[in-house]
Amino acid sequence: MNADAGPALSVSGLHKAFRNGPHQVQALAGVDIQVQRAQITGLIGPDGAGKTTLLRLLAGLLRADAGELQVLGIDVQADPLAVQRAIGYMPQHFGLYEDLSVSENLDLYADLQGLPRAARAKRYPQLLQMTGLSAFTTRLTGQLSGGMKQKLGLACTLVRPPQLLLLDEPTVGVDPLSRRELWKIIDHLVANEGLTVVLSTTYLDEAERCAEVLLLHAGQVLGHGPPGKFGQPLQGRCWLVRVGSEETPRRLQAALAARPEVLDAVIAHEGIRVLLQAGVTRPTALDHDWQPSEPRFEDAFIEMLPARRQQAEVRSKQAPAARTDHSEAVISVQGLSRRFGDFYAVHDVSFEVHRGEIFGLLGANGAGKSTTFRMLCGLLPASSGQLAVSGVDLRRAAATARARIGYMAQRFSLYTHLKVRQNLTFFARSYGLRGPRLRARLHWAAESFGLHDRLDAISGDLPLGYKQRLAMACALMHEPDILFLDEPTSGVDPLERRSFWERINALANHGVTIMVTTHLLEEAEYCDRLLILAQGRILAEGSPRAIRAQAATPEQPDPDMEEAFITLIGATAEVRHAA
Repeated sequence: MNADAGPALSVSGLHKAFRNGPHQVQALAGVDIQVQRAQITGLIGPDGAGKTTLLRLLAGLLRADAGELQVLGIDVQADPLAVQRAIGYMPQHFGLYEDLSVSENLDLYADLQGLPRAARAKRYPQLLQMTGLSAFTTRLTGQLSGGMKQKLGLACTLVRPPQLLLLDEPTVGVDPLSRRELWKIIDHLVANEGLTVVLSTTYLDEAERCAEVLLLHAGQVLGHGPPGKFGQPLQGRCWLVRVGSEETPRRLQAALAARPEVLDAVIAHEGIRVLLQAGVTRPTALDHDWQPSEPRFEDAFIEMLPARRQQAEVRSKQAPAARTDHSEAVISVQGLSRRFGDFYAVHDVSFEVHRGEIFGLLGANGAGKSTTFRMLCGLLPASSGQLAVSGVDLRRAAATARARIGYMAQRFSLYTHLKVRQNLTFFARSYGLRGPRLRARLHWAAESFGLHDRLDAISGDLPLGYKQRLAMACALMHEPDILFLDEPTSGVDPLERRSFWERINALANHGVTIMVTTHLLEEAEYCDRLLILAQGRILAEGSPRAIRAQAATPEQPDPDMEEAFITLIGATAEVRHAA
């Protein structure tokens, strides 16, 4: 790559607004940036910051209201087709055709991009080897795991080698192992092919992997530079609080977050990471083992966006009555299996979940998590085994059990054409709520989830974080005893994730039993116990601390949860491959 060719991107005075009914939404307001070539630049920001709008403008898919955009030295406004011939763009929902095979999808995108057939013979093997899809060329895309689909989408984007690659949240919804594989591919493209990559992400650990970070909020640039630069002003305000062997990490985290001198507190595998308020460099009470800690980009993100932080509270009068007998098993599963033809999605799984417990179900894409959830919610019959919810046998009285359950699906599954208020009312009435109780629960939902100003908004037009809030509120309208959350924070920004876990923790403290799946393994630390599935079978079970201890090795004696997960999954894959 010619170092004298100028920046890959040059943006000056960029403005873009959209009409939303009678209102105008300013997506970008005076953005000025330059992005250098042959490096990874991360677009970071909360929901609605303008990340996707900026990427679509750079790809020539939208026209700016004002400002100048130069991409690879080309004026995007004047010649968007020239830009599109020189770049690769992978949107959040890449358009793979699930009824076509891997090879047929590659052929389709090669045809669309005008790649000569002679060039395909050399390009396809490179892409298939790089993405690990060489053995799956004849498999239908609909039969691939989520991680494999993302890698195929990336391969289709790269069929004609681009000079610039734009990626809009490429790792959302994929498991940690697939996430690492995607990053390995991206790093290879930059290091070995000199590719320039601009990607947006809601995972702040990924921001640390970028050469530079562009932090957006409300359509404006709050900061631009190496990720380490952002944390420098926070020296002396970051601490690590050790969790005692008999303590529950989520309870200590909640207690620390409530302190007035604390701006942020999150669970990490070493303990509770605490960011103190501006002007505070020492905690007021050293009632635990407090150790100074180096600032991270995530700390700076929270510091620079304090207005978005919300303290989620579920009042005792609104939540189910608290029950103190946490030894009571409210979910009981024995020998659970689910077959699809000769394929076992879930095979001989047994576990119990106790009242007021947060129980995490982990696994790679295709491990059987969502299938297990659907069986426990009475949405999918089991092939064999016993499963009971609140003492009700799901195989005999599924409708009775469902009345005790709240379920939030992995994908937004509410009615997108209805208003927020209409969705809340529909789900409340479907559970038999009428009159004063219905009105009280509508008020509760608006108050608890910050939906007052959005009640008359069309649900499908909401930012992702608000969609997730609405979905959770609908799942709780009938005050269930048990709440199933399937990837509840997938794709939402770190601020919304914090709010979600505050709500989940408060519900558990009021006796609600919560079962949750997540691919973001730092969230698994908030669970009381975890169950890891691999190819439909139980791989490991226990507290987060016990799971990490099980994965410890002499080379890695204190792994974090993601490292532990990958170690355990990898060991199982090696054993099965050897067999």
